[in-house]
Amino acid sequence: MLARVCSSAVIGVDAYRIDVEVDQSRGLPHFATVGLAEGAVRESRVRVESALRNCSLEFPRRRITVNLAPADVRKAGTAFDLPIALGLVSASEPLEAEKLASTVVVGELGLNGEVRPVPGVLSMALMARSEGIGEMVCPAACAAQASVVGGVRVLPVNHLREAVLHFAGEREIEPLWIDPAEVMKERGGTAGVDFAEVRGQQHVKRALEVAAAGGHNLLLVGPPGTGKTMLARRLPTIMPALSFEEAIETTKVYSIMGLTRPGSALVTRRPFRAPHHTVSDAGLVGGGPVPRPGEVSLAHNGVLFLDELPEFRKNVLEVLRQPLEDEQVTIARASMSLQFPAKIMLVAAMNPCPCGYLTDPDKTCLCSPQSIQRYRARVSGPLLDRIDIQVEVPAVPCRDLMRRPTGESSAVIRGRVVAARRHQSRRFQDLPGVACNARMGPASVQKHCVLADAERALLERAVRQMGFSARAYERILKVSRTIADLEGADRIASTHLAEAIQYRSLDRDAIR
Repeated sequence: MLARVCSSAVIGVDAYRIDVEVDQSRGLPHFATVGLAEGAVRESRVRVESALRNCSLEFPRRRITVNLAPADVRKAGTAFDLPIALGLVSASEPLEAEKLASTVVVGELGLNGEVRPVPGVLSMALMARSEGIGEMVCPAACAAQASVVGGVRVLPVNHLREAVLHFAGEREIEPLWIDPAEVMKERGGTAGVDFAEVRGQQHVKRALEVAAAGGHNLLLVGPPGTGKTMLARRLPTIMPALSFEEAIETTKVYSIMGLTRPGSALVTRRPFRAPHHTVSDAGLVGGGPVPRPGEVSLAHNGVLFLDELPEFRKNVLEVLRQPLEDEQVTIARASMSLQFPAKIMLVAAMNPCPCGYLTDPDKTCLCSPQSIQRYRARVSGPLLDRIDIQVEVPAVPCRDLMRRPTGESSAVIRGRVVAARRHQSRRFQDLPGVACNARMGPASVQKHCVLADAERALLERAVRQMGFSARAYERILKVSRTIADLEGADRIASTHLAEAIQYRSLDRDAIR
C-alpha cells in the first residue's frame, strides 16, 4: 500500500516541495528511508514509532520504505516526522488520500505524540502559495508565521491525534488567521534606549542621522568609554520602521535559524546584531556542511555592529567586502550555490591605537609607533573604502556628563530620517531593490548627484589633496545627496558636499 503526503524542506532561505511517499509491503519488518536523508531524518523512525504507540495507533509490522522526493536533494531536519506518521497511519486508518497529497504537512513529533515547532515555516508557507497549495498543517507554536501569508489556510496542530482526526474527516481544525496590519503596529524603535539619553557628541549624532537617512555604512573611532557602543545601539531607533515586505524577508532568516519567539508572527523591529570578535568567517557570513545564514544575514534590513574592529581576524573582515557590495552572500558548494540576503548597514567601532588613548587629550598613549602601525593594518584599505562615513568620537568632558540630557529624542530624529527616505523612495520608484541613496548604482549617481561648477571644483580639490579612490569619490556624492535630502534640497550645495567630504577626511593616519 502506498500513501503520498505533501511536505516541504528548506535550502538556504527558500523552501521547496517534498513528496513523502510511504510504501508498506509484505515481508520481514524493516524500515528504510531513502532520498538523501540526513541523520535527523533517518532517526524519525524512532520518534514516529514511539509517538504512534503512545497515541494508541498501530505501527505497521511490515516492510516500510519512505521516499523523500525529489530524491537527488539532501533533506535535513525533523519536519518530516508528522507526514511520515500520517503516511503510516493511512495503512490502518481511513485517511483522505487526496487531502494528504494536496496539503503541506510539517512538524516534529515528541515521543508522546506532541507536535513540536520546526524552523522555516514562513518560507514553507510562501512556497505553498507559489505552488498553488491552499492548505497547510503545521505546529501550533509556529503557525502564526505562516498565517501572515495570504492565500494559504493554516491549520495549527498540537498533537498527532488532531492531525489524524482531521485527515480522517472526523474533526475540523479551526484555521488561524492573523491580520498583518495588526502585527506591523509593533514595529519601530528599540525598546529601552533613546537618543535623548546621550550627553554631548552632537557631531556624532549628526553623522548617525545622515547614515540612517541614506543607509550608509559608518565607522566610529575614539578612545575607550566615549560612547561608541552606546551610540551604535541607538541607531535602529532612528531608522525608518520595517515595511511588511522587509519584515517578511527578515523573518524568513530568523525562522530558518529557529530564532523567532514562540507564537510570534513576524520580526517587526530592525535587527541589531553585534557578533563577538572571535566569530569565524562562516559564523559571520554563513556556511557549514549544510549552508546556513550567518550574522550578516541575521542583520538583513538592520544593523551589523562590529565593536573593536581591528580585533576581528583579518580573513573574517575581508569576507565582508562582497556582501557590502552585492547586498547578498553567495555560498558555493560542489553540489549547489546558495544566496543569503545581506542588505545591511555596517557600523564599526575601533580605538585609534592598541591602548586606545592616542587621541585622548587627558591621557598619555604608551603605544610604540610600530604597534600602532600593526594595529591599524589589521583593517584593510579596501574595507575602509566601503565605509561611507568615518567620524571621530572624542571623550566627553565631565561637565557635560553631569548635566541633564537635553538632546533630541529618537522620535524627533526619526521624523527627519523618514522624510529624507520619502524623497528617496520617490526618486527610485522605478528602480526595484533601490530604497536609499547608499544603494544607488553608477547610473543613478550620475543622474541624481549632479554638481554645479563650484561644487565640482571643491570635490576635485578634495580628491586630489586627500588621495580618495574612485569608490570614495562615488560614496562622497551619495552622502552629499543624503545630506541634501535631509534639508529637502533638490540640488547638492557646497555645504552638503563639504560635510560629506568631512566624513571621509577623518585623520587618515588614525585609521590606516
